[in-house]
Amino acid sequence: MSESPVSTRVLTIPNLLTFLRIGLIPVFAILLVYQREGWALVVFTIAGVSDGIDGFVARRFKQESELGTIIDPIADKLLMTTAFIMLTMSSVVGTPRHLPVPFWVTATVIGRDVAIVAIAGAINVMTGFRGFKPSWLGKASTFVQVVGVIAILVAAVFPELRGFYLPTVYTTVAGFAVFSGIHYIFHVSKLMREADTEK
Repeated sequence: MSESPVSTRVLTIPNLLTFLRIGLIPVFAILLVYQREGWALVVFTIAGVSDGIDGFVARRFKQESELGTIIDPIADKLLMTTAFIMLTMSSVVGTPRHLPVPFWVTATVIGRDVAIVAIAGAINVMTGFRGFKPSWLGKASTFVQVVGVIAILVAAVFPELRGFYLPTVYTTVAGFAVFSGIHYIFHVSKLMREADTEK
């Protein structure tokens, strides 16, 4: 009984941090459009760090909520999709060495998310299963993407670093996206088997 009020609360610290992250997305995009890469780096870092903090606070202080389970992954996807699309536009970061972000990297990141949503939707329609949870490799992929975007922005601010690590960043981000997408299929299969066992 005591868990019900907590699970339906809206104004929790984790949710407020998620709202902050969503609010920072257009600020981040505007800064990139006006080529304020340094400030864009600061804003994105704040948004990325808030993702880790809200999860920690939710677990540590038992502030998980139904709303949080919905809007947190949406905020993550909006932030990362916006970041990769913006950084793939040559009009935003120009065309120096290893910039903008290659299209194949952005296509892989976004394609992985679209595939997961499509698979989850199809499974839900066919079986009614709704117990989807992120996999550990999916969380790792999101972390790699956040670190990758920060590394890309650092390279945009400090041109001498561009050729030093950006190719590795691109390969790592795309690799995690592909493998986490494949892994998620097996992860969902395991969740469905566990749900059937509990019936």
